[in-house]
Amino acid sequence: MSIDDAVPIAESSRLGGAQSAGLVRPQAFTFAEPPNEMELECGQRLGPVTLAYETYGQLSPQRDNAVLIVHALSGDAHAAGWHSPDDKKPGWWDIVIGPGKPFDTNRYFVISSNIIGGCKGSTGPSSTNPRTGRPWGLAFPMVTISDMVRAQKALVEHLGVRRLLSLSGGSMGGFQVLEWAVRYPECVASAIPIATSARLSAQGIALNEVGRQAIMADPNWAGGDYYGREPPKAGLAIARMIGHITYLSDQQMHAKFGRRLQDRQSFGYDFKTEFQVESYLRYQGDSFVRRFDANSYLYISKSMDYFDLPARRGSLVQAFEGVRAEFLVISISSDWLYPTYQSKEIVKALKANLVPTTFVELQSDYGHDAFLLPNAQLNDAVSGFLANVLRRVRGGGHGGQGRANGA
Repeated sequence: MSIDDAVPIAESSRLGGAQSAGLVRPQAFTFAEPPNEMELECGQRLGPVTLAYETYGQLSPQRDNAVLIVHALSGDAHAAGWHSPDDKKPGWWDIVIGPGKPFDTNRYFVISSNIIGGCKGSTGPSSTNPRTGRPWGLAFPMVTISDMVRAQKALVEHLGVRRLLSLSGGSMGGFQVLEWAVRYPECVASAIPIATSARLSAQGIALNEVGRQAIMADPNWAGGDYYGREPPKAGLAIARMIGHITYLSDQQMHAKFGRRLQDRQSFGYDFKTEFQVESYLRYQGDSFVRRFDANSYLYISKSMDYFDLPARRGSLVQAFEGVRAEFLVISISSDWLYPTYQSKEIVKALKANLVPTTFVELQSDYGHDAFLLPNAQLNDAVSGFLANVLRRVRGGGHGGQGRANGA
């Protein structure tokens, strides 16, 4: 399952329905205008910087109900609602964002932004380099998870929010959640990292590298300077196919496809598509190249490789020493890309710092992408957690003290 798949949408959540965020308007925020460019972790400067974003719900008069949603590698700012009545599907996390949903837009002001380095409205390698008037390509500086979070901080402040009630994201989004809580402890009341880890494993780095090599081996990649010409569709499609395999569990692959053949009754003894799983992966690859930039894939996947919270601060326990947010850490039982033990490492380090922490392992056969699918356990955990945090914030509590629970 991925955001490219068509997720069945309940009638109550369709455009105009009782639980729909409705029509939403893409927005953009630009900052770091020269000579005040943003200083990146790699040592280079970038500016101006534009972030594409959307908001759902209303900011309270106390400005205490803002929730930031951060996305994974292939995501974007369009997390909920519909851009037009003709849209075939809503935002990528519409199942949990909207009136009466876990991120209840009747109660919370939800912000979703596209990361820097992306290709869906935010400044990235496909954007125009102001010095040359041409797309950046590989001249775009390397960005990190830290850079993405610092850009989001500028956006949140622009929207009049000084302290987030919460923020949440899965996979690479979870990296950003952890970075936010550590980098800006006074600005985060609570955090919900999902299906993630404190650093990418060697296996994760290896899988990312294979995807990058597939892109760079495509003759159309042209050293990253393919804009205005045929892009490296074949290489990017293969990268997506590789990545998508990691998002599904063995159980789900077997249940969804097994060894069933596609449009034939027997083996053809050739290299044409024969198995249903082959057809599915090719569909995923083909649909991905229509909406994503190959260079963005290179940059974003590399930023994931660099993320290592324990190494940068001595240990994971030390990394969480200044954290003041309450945590809801969520893993998925069948996730082999970010297995549950990695979430428990986060929980253990938070507990060592007496950070109030709840841990939930979602029981699902759908693998890593289960958080993108309807799940009552996820809904209950997030709804209850956020309601309690809002109650404590408005009652004067600030989190970060007391006994952790769960795990």
